[in-house]
Amino acid sequence: MTTQTDRHADRELVRAAAEVARTRCRGDNHTMAAAARARDGRIITAVNAYHFTGGPCAELVLIGTAAAQGVYELDTIVAVGDRDRGVVPPCGRCRQVLLDYFPALKVIVGDGDRTRTVAIADLLPETYVWADHQMTPDLMPPA
Repeated sequence: MTTQTDRHADRELVRAAAEVARTRCRGDNHTMAAAARARDGRIITAVNAYHFTGGPCAELVLIGTAAAQGVYELDTIVAVGDRDRGVVPPCGRCRQVLLDYFPALKVIVGDGDRTRTVAIADLLPETYVWADHQMTPDLMPPA
């Protein structure tokens, strides 16, 4: 479901991520940038850290960067590829992590002038919410 949001704010986040992708992504180690708006209005940016053994996507680096800056509530996020690739939707792992950390998060997806903002839960049909499947103390077996 598409959410109603301020299109200016969406464009501002896309521009912030695109600027980081253009100026900070160099070579194969950093190919994606992400930007998110905190609930207090601040914009946080980050880039991925690719490595052949894996490595965190820009969205996951952004979560850590935000926490390092004391930001624990994000409103909207977007990822943009280097070399003018534009908005790139989050991968499956990022979708799951973003849902678990920020269940009310909005994500900018789409291409060119046809971007839109959707709820993170809408990117994961039949979602698995990690917190819903954790054992609570009253359900734990006796020691």
